[in-house]
Formats: sequence, C-alpha cells, structure tokens
Amino acid sequence: MTGTGPRRLLPLAAIALAACLLAACGDGTASGGPGGGASAAGRTIRLAYQAFPSGDLIVKNKRWLEEALPGYRITWTKFDSGADINTAFVAKSVDIAAIGSSPVARGLSAPLNIPYQVAFVLDVAGDNEALVARDGSGVTSVAGLRGKKVASPFASTSHYSLLAALDRAKVRESELTVVDLEPQDILAAWTRGDIDAAYVWLPVLDTLKKNGKVLVTSRELATAGKPTLDLGVVSTAFAQAHPDAVDAWRKAEARALDLLASDRAAAAAAVGAELNISPADAGHQLDLGVFLKPADLPGPEWLGTPGKPGGLARDLLSAAEFLKSQQKIDAVPDLATVGDAIYNKGLPDALS
Repeated sequence: MTGTGPRRLLPLAAIALAACLLAACGDGTASGGPGGGASAAGRTIRLAYQAFPSGDLIVKNKRWLEEALPGYRITWTKFDSGADINTAFVAKSVDIAAIGSSPVARGLSAPLNIPYQVAFVLDVAGDNEALVARDGSGVTSVAGLRGKKVASPFASTSHYSLLAALDRAKVRESELTVVDLEPQDILAAWTRGDIDAAYVWLPVLDTLKKNGKVLVTSRELATAGKPTLDLGVVSTAFAQAHPDAVDAWRKAEARALDLLASDRAAAAAAVGAELNISPADAGHQLDLGVFLKPADLPGPEWLGTPGKPGGLARDLLSAAEFLKSQQKIDAVPDLATVGDAIYNKGLPDALS
C-alpha cells in the first residue's frame, strides 16, 4: 500500500488517538513510575526498533537491557519508519526509540514539537542508505530522474537524502514523481516495475542493488554537507522519571558499539539473527555503516557534555532548516530548543 493511501491522509490527531487507544497510552513514562505505588516488577519500558543493522539489534538480541534492569518489563516493538515512530511518541506509546536524524529534526519542529531528547548516536549513515535506479529505467544519474517515479519512505533519513541529492543535482522535486512507500512496499513495487528508482536503507537496499545502479549514497551526501544519522531518543517525561533506566540503556548501547569494534563476527551473528539473514550477510551490511566508539559520543562533534554541548544540535538544526526550505515543516526551532533536546546528562561517566 502506498503512503498516499487513506492511512497517511488521516489528520495527525486522529492517528495519534488511534495509536493511543491501541497502546493504552499514558503520560509517556514507564508504568509504575515513582509515586505510582506499583512494585518494581510492574514497571514497563517500551522500546521502538527498526530492522536496520545496528548495535540496537545487538542489545535486543542479547537481552542486555533485560539483564541490566530486572525490575522492569522490557517490550520491543518493530516500526517500519521514523515517521511512524514520531506518531507513536505523539501518542505517548513509546519511551525509547531508534530513529533517523531527519525524522528527529521534524519531530523537534512545528507542528509536531515532540518532547523527546537525543541520548545516543547509533550510527552514521554511510553506504547503508543509497539512491538506486532500476535496470531498464534508463536512469544513469540523479539528473536523469526527471520525469521518473522515485520511491522513499516519507519523513525518513532516506527521504531527506533524496531531497538533498535532487537539490545537489539542481533537479526540482516537481520534475519527477516522488511516492511514499515503506521499505517492503518499495521492494514489491520495484519487482513489479512500478517505480524507476528508490532511496532506501538496508536490508532492502541490498536486494535492489542486484538489478539496479547506485546513483548516490548517504556517505557521499555526508561529505557534501548533508549527513544523516541513526539516533537513540528518549521521551523527556521518561528521562525525568527514570534517569537510572536511561543510563542502563545507554550503557547497553555502548556495549554494543564495543562489540562491533572488537568482535565483528559476534556482532554479525546477533544482527543476523534479528534480521533473519546469515551472519555473513549481516557482516556485509554492518561494513556499510559507520559506527562510533562510545568515547566519541561525549566529544565536541556529537552529544558533548552538560558543560560543553556538542555539535549534534547544530546538525539537527541544519537538517530542520533544509526541510523548511523544501516546505516539509512549518517552522524551524531555534538552536536553544534543539540544544535542550540533547540528553548528555552524566556524560562521559554514564557510558562507562
């Protein structure tokens, strides 16, 4: 089903209400929080994850968060895109999530203004996201997309990168047809020959490349000044109510980054199990991403520390400014607002 169908046309409030009713949403904090009168065993942390190769899947597969927080019930829910995760945050039905930097920039901007904070950098998009033209489409460059049909999940990092690639090639969005499809829908449309190109991430990307030509990757666009990231975000209400749980989650994610650096085979086995692919294929996909070291996160380029904020806030602001120039958001937040959405409390000690 395309993203232009009835589900996408519902007003945001209606979507949020439906998600809230389905999730029995509350105030955005784990159930049984401080003052709630419930036992520790009754508390729940609701995590949203996506099926892209990252340390987040390692944490899920190895149950490190469950191990670190035996007093909590940990629930993991799979989402297909950052746009859907933003809707879940609006509905207060998720506490922590893996989500791309472009959806986060949207979430922090009007009209969403989602009260969440970036607390971790999962990876930097490299060759694990790319724009691919289907064999037989006749497209050999970004400029060649004029008059063609191109798919990408709207409000995702891939969508942001598609717009950046078009802008870089001086191609107006109105000169082609851009359709909103989730990754699995992109694969189906590609197989039918309904689309000429797609900007999407792994693992669907690898399948498209088998009978397609890569026109540009997110690694190239990052070099050109339009970087995209996969981030770990936490609702502000949850962070305020459960700072120790946030620290445990950050430590688990840092442990996954360490494993990616020290034992790629073990990391690939865990990611492969979550993606239902072989360790070899998972290892190949991991090689296409860029993973930081935990010690990098409190540095000046990323989250920074409470006394020395990092550059991630400016990156998100830059993304919001670009989205506004493309008429994808209503207004750009100021730097102070974005800076307040960076959760670096306790860094660097909280990661060790």
